[in-house]
Amino acid sequence: MQLGRTQNNGDDGSTDAGNMNLLGHDVRAAVSDIIGGLRLIDQAGMDPATRLQLERVRTSSETLARLLEEAMIILFGEDATFPRTTSNVQLDRFFYDIEMRWSGRATAKGLTLACHRDANLPQVLTVDRISLDRILSNILSNAIKYTDQGTVRMEVGLGATGGLRIDVTDQGPGFSTGALDRLFQYQGRPEGTGKPGQGLGMHISKYLSGSLGGTIGVENLDGGGARVTLELPPSVFSSAARDDHPDLPDLSRTKVLLAEDSETNQLVLGQMLRQLGAEFETASDGVQALNWLEREEFDLALIDIEMPRLGGIDVIRTVRADNRVYSRMPIVAITAYVLRANRDAIYAAGADAILAKPIVSLETFGQAIANVLRRSALTDAEAAIQVEEGLAEFNRDCFDRLIEVAGPDASRELLIRLAADLRNCERNLVAGLAEHDMTKIRAETHVLIALAGAVGAERLSGLAQNLNAIAHRQSEGDIATLGDECLGQLDRLIHFITKEKASRGEA
Repeated sequence: MQLGRTQNNGDDGSTDAGNMNLLGHDVRAAVSDIIGGLRLIDQAGMDPATRLQLERVRTSSETLARLLEEAMIILFGEDATFPRTTSNVQLDRFFYDIEMRWSGRATAKGLTLACHRDANLPQVLTVDRISLDRILSNILSNAIKYTDQGTVRMEVGLGATGGLRIDVTDQGPGFSTGALDRLFQYQGRPEGTGKPGQGLGMHISKYLSGSLGGTIGVENLDGGGARVTLELPPSVFSSAARDDHPDLPDLSRTKVLLAEDSETNQLVLGQMLRQLGAEFETASDGVQALNWLEREEFDLALIDIEMPRLGGIDVIRTVRADNRVYSRMPIVAITAYVLRANRDAIYAAGADAILAKPIVSLETFGQAIANVLRRSALTDAEAAIQVEEGLAEFNRDCFDRLIEVAGPDASRELLIRLAADLRNCERNLVAGLAEHDMTKIRAETHVLIALAGAVGAERLSGLAQNLNAIAHRQSEGDIATLGDECLGQLDRLIHFITKEKASRGEA
């Protein structure tokens, strides 16, 4: 049976479609097992050469996963799990993966692969990653195939028009006149070359470079060897420009998974990530999100809590339960439900932060991601200090004295009761502020003044006093701004108390 054609066992072809879906599932499962197995290998006792070979296999396996997804679309007519699209691509990471894959092929043949990238290049490309990968793979494959000794060199820099220029130079015999005449034709390789293959590589590269708006050229060098030059237009650097927002965090070295089922939210959040310079991939449900995480590594995941097939909380739990690389990956949950009960469930699943919908501010979005990435780089001790420092005017000595007076046994009960009281106070204060219920605001801030003061949260206690005074005067005043600041400090205090409970063995 030919690939892409099936026998029709039913009037509507449903049996064939089912078989194709099952085959696609099994192929993906096999690739996922390969990538997952590579991640589980303990490299601690390995010598550098063995670790290098594993890294080469890893980069090749991730590329294979993307190419297989494209093949599934072409052969079986499936919807794309990894859609081909123009997106941000981290230049350093992309070319590092290219170098890892092809240096092994060169070394096996006794050659050296030398790669150089100009230091002044922007860090983000806006390009179809799969197409660029295929072009370079074909060019490098040819260069290594026709070079029997010496060096294959890849140089990446700016072209004359300001776009991306990639030169691949080899020390082989160069292109014959017959080869040059038919170089970009389908199966254009002349007979008698003594090398395997049908001459498809340059034909594919020519076609794909045109689809990217670029050009590809070939020349023989004086003294032997050949150079293949790929030039892409200046537009490949367009999304890297952040001149309109110089104060935004720079995420040009960050790879993000965006799991969101709403196409509108995908568009909005994707545009924000582009402006911040991040490379990102998109999943439309929880199952696709896990497929991405099984196949590739990410620096951060943005997970919508309400998704079809598999919800965000289940995705987060699955990731945290896994002992592979991404089990420690920072996760930011996105949700329209910000009540304490929802927040507790999300944090309990393993999220590092929560972003409330709708997200309308690029600055807020970018800073939230930057904060999570910064915290993930800290040690546990440093992270605990940062949480504490997030409480303005927090008197740690006052808190420690309270715990000391309570004693080891009673202190655990104290923290449990304190956390419950603070959460109850927060829930009622949120409701009071939303309803402009001055009686409720006055009652809850009265409780908060005492609780915050007892544990040393002096700034929070002062905010509660000011809010209480406004409520007593039955004046709107600046109650909205003051209430937001008060709730922000209260949320940090609850987070701090939760950490202290955990450090004493209380979940």
